[in-house]
Amino acid sequence: MRDCADGPPGAAGNDNPLPGRAARRLAAPLGVAGALAAAFAYIAGVDPNQPGHYPACPLLSRTGVYCPGCGGLRGVHALAHGDLLTALGANALAVTGYAAFAVLWAVWCARALRGRGGAARPWPALRAAHWWALGGLVLAFTVVRNLPFGAALTP
Repeated sequence: MRDCADGPPGAAGNDNPLPGRAARRLAAPLGVAGALAAAFAYIAGVDPNQPGHYPACPLLSRTGVYCPGCGGLRGVHALAHGDLLTALGANALAVTGYAAFAVLWAVWCARALRGRGGAARPWPALRAAHWWALGGLVLAFTVVRNLPFGAALTP
């Protein structure tokens, strides 16, 4: 069913290739994609490997312990320049998270196009066990990267 404001297909002033409802449903995922593209472009242009451009990790600067996010900006910078191996070396967990988000974003777009799931629930709900498993993975990554045998996981 079409909105009355859309007018008939091909009508004057209706240059939008997507019907009005589909365009509105895609507004949130496309807005998120635009914001992330702007952030990636900024990080691609402003190298985090050069001191003074970004604040230092407070946990690392105060304790010497790498947090789970340490190296994330360097990973984004490397990804933006097409260097996957350097990105994985900077923070493998963050790069995996970027890939997982890309998959979830694609699911969000597909659900929006089909008219399923709105802004409140853009992708299928995760159970508490999933969140605990994710937290355990992040904790294990953090602990291992700070031990001598996990030096390969440090940025």
